[in-house]
Amino acid sequence: MVIVLLIILGLCFGSFVNAYVWRMRAKDVLVYKGDLETEANGMATKAEKATKTDKLSALSAAELSITKGRSMCVHCHHELAPKDLIPVVSYLTLGGKCRYCRQPIQDTPLSELMTPLLFVVSYLAWPQPLHGAHVFTFCLWLVFLVGFVALAIYDIRWFELPHKIVLPLIGLAAVQTFAVAFGFDGGWHSLARAGAGALLGGGIFLVLYIVSPKQKLEDGTSISAWIGGGDITLGTLIGLLVGGPGGALLLIFMASLVGTLVALPLLVAGKANRRTHLPFGPYLLLAGIIVQLWGTGLISWYTSLFLGT
Repeated sequence: MVIVLLIILGLCFGSFVNAYVWRMRAKDVLVYKGDLETEANGMATKAEKATKTDKLSALSAAELSITKGRSMCVHCHHELAPKDLIPVVSYLTLGGKCRYCRQPIQDTPLSELMTPLLFVVSYLAWPQPLHGAHVFTFCLWLVFLVGFVALAIYDIRWFELPHKIVLPLIGLAAVQTFAVAFGFDGGWHSLARAGAGALLGGGIFLVLYIVSPKQKLEDGTSISAWIGGGDITLGTLIGLLVGGPGGALLLIFMASLVGTLVALPLLVAGKANRRTHLPFGPYLLLAGIIVQLWGTGLISWYTSLFLGT
């Protein structure tokens, strides 16, 4: 029964993520750039860009609001009917195209499938017995997973980890840390370990950001050629969640390992080279999930195998 409930919740929240990331991106584009998802949609000409921007400009802030706006097609902006909003099923029955303008639906069912999968896997692999304080931390973990999926999709599409998502999650993680430390007998030791994890997780990326070569954008902004500022805040967030320097170090190792396993086949196949920019956020997020669910066992296995403890 719990698994069925988690699947239903995951499907609903996965659908929410699709709407949320598009609306947030659209509002940011209107306010700061005056252009719509140029890099994501591969707009070929200035005329196409202008047409797309004009269509978006016709939408009000209320229509783009996640709380006030109604679900719509990102191309024709036609309001979607309830039958168009059934997670996964609507996409498949419509053949991946809008019912009204027949343009390809931008949002694939990936988040709608990934979110319930992560919910169920987390429930089955949760490292503590689900009672008392651990029920509280598990419920908060589901919230973090929704944020993780949103961040992964955003980074894959637009190579950015927006602070509008990461910073509230850091705040929530801080609340959880203090609640566990002082409300559930975790004590100062628990608080210190979580703080060390956050400092190490974010600090490593901060050092890389400082020492990395810089490049200038068209607007004159100087950025790191290696990582973005979002990687620093995301490393801080996940380091805080995994609770300890050992978990933070395992996080960095796992993220690098996953990134290497993804990049190598692309390099061998000639689909990427040393200059190809690949988003690191999804690897870091996946590593965070692995460490949260299996990190204690992995650390114990490593220390017993190589250190004899």
